Order: sequence, then C-alpha cells, then structure tokens
Amino acid sequence: MSLVRLNIKGISYSQTQNGAYALILSEVDGERKLPIVIGAFEAQSIAIALEKEIKPPRPLTHDLFKNFADRFDVVVKQVIIHKLVDGVFYSSIICERDKIEEIIDARTSDAIALALRFQAPIFTYKNILDQAGIYLKVNPKKDDDDAESLLVDELVSDDVEMVGKETSYQDLSLEELNRMLDQAVGNEDYELAARIRDEISKRG
Repeated sequence: MSLVRLNIKGISYSQTQNGAYALILSEVDGERKLPIVIGAFEAQSIAIALEKEIKPPRPLTHDLFKNFADRFDVVVKQVIIHKLVDGVFYSSIICERDKIEEIIDARTSDAIALALRFQAPIFTYKNILDQAGIYLKVNPKKDDDDAESLLVDELVSDDVEMVGKETSYQDLSLEELNRMLDQAVGNEDYELAARIRDEISKRG
C-alpha cells in the first residue's frame, strides 16, 4: 500500500458542541482533506506547537515527552496513520535510537502533537484517504473557517446525539451501559465514558 504525505491545515472547532475540535490534515499532492475529531487538550497542544511563539511556562505532556526523548537520544522519524475502524483512526510513531527502529502505537492526536515537536513527517495510506478523505466545498459567501466549522458539527453530530441520551441512562440495563462504555472508550470519548461509568457506579 502506498503512503500519502499529509500536512496540517489547521484546527477547527464546533459552533454547536463545546470542546469539540477537528484537526484538518491535507494531502501534500492533492486536494483532499482528512478531518480527525480530537479533544480540547490535544487541540491546545497541537495549536501551541503550530504557533511556535507561544511557550508555556511549564512543559505540557507532549513537551515533556520531547525533552525525555532528547535526553535519551530517541528521535521520532515519522508518524503513520495506519488504520481506520468505526470512525477511529489508529497511528504509529516510528522512532529511532542507536540506529535501531521501533514502532510505537499511539492515539493519532498524540502522534501528531509529537510529530510537530520533532518536525517529523505525517503519512497515511492511500486506501484510508480514499475512504475518509473529503473535498471541502466552500460556498463563495462563506470562508474556509465557516466550512470547517460546519464540518466539525457534522463529525460530532453522532456524539451529540449520544450525549443527549444522558438523562435516559436510568432506563438502560447494566449490559447496555457496559456496551456503551466499551464503545465510548473505543472511540476515545473519555468524557462520555466517565458519565456512563458514573451511572454504572450508582447501581454498584
């Protein structure tokens, strides 16, 4: 499978769902965009790395990892978004130390936050881009930011529906709640997972 190099186009946010962000990646030699829903903390960490002028008074988690890796001569060579399952992207960080290469599994948002700090290239496979890549169709009366914001709203719409069911958790069985908990964790939606876990604990 052939690899496609990606650039970071930017981070957009949802106008309807607080704390929902999307990282917009674009293929280097093409017009398609790859939107990935990420959390607020990861969005902040990526934004700080993109800005470069902003220096937090204390290292963020990804900065700490970079400092740790530098101290022990570990270099991040590249990041590969290698799998897409049920809307969740899976990534690998390709590292090198003493000319020995290692592959480390990582959440895509973390992998990209680190790739920025190591100035490492980001790739995905062509079949993933074929499956999830989109062309942003911008209305002439709207700018790119408006189009991307609408895109984020669409991406998180399923999550919004799930959150809206919070008040009906009491009507669900423990088996249903546990299944929803597994799904939320699988989708890396830890806020939703925490709410479901709290409901399960109440019945404890």
